[in-house]
Amino acid sequence: MIRSGLLLAGANHAWKTGRPLRPGMEDGILTAYEISQMNLRNTELVVLSACETGLGQIEGNEGVYGLQRAFKIAGAKYLLMSLWKVPDGPTQELMQAFYEQWLDQGKSIPDAFRAAQAQLRAKYPNPLFWAGFVLVE
Repeated sequence: MIRSGLLLAGANHAWKTGRPLRPGMEDGILTAYEISQMNLRNTELVVLSACETGLGQIEGNEGVYGLQRAFKIAGAKYLLMSLWKVPDGPTQELMQAFYEQWLDQGKSIPDAFRAAQAQLRAKYPNPLFWAGFVLVE
């Protein structure tokens, strides 16, 4: 779970030099292992809308290691993530529709996700634009 993670502010510098931007700062590299050690039991939803955030490495009978597993170990209830390279414009539309359905219309997270996908499917029949996202409970 060291080979999967998120790069945050300062990560490029730390990656190139082996040290954070300034002494005492975090390095900006958040590994899946570090995520798995967090307490996210009160976290209802984690959204990872960047490309291929739902992928990981399969390890024998242990299942898929990666961001998905790390956030679930940490206690997040739902994860919304992508399985392939998703186009920016339709991704923005999907996320906006999802949040409107969930926050403005009060639908449950699964119902809001299904409604947002249906909305995009009506506009973009090609699954490339809407089917790359999955919701994991």
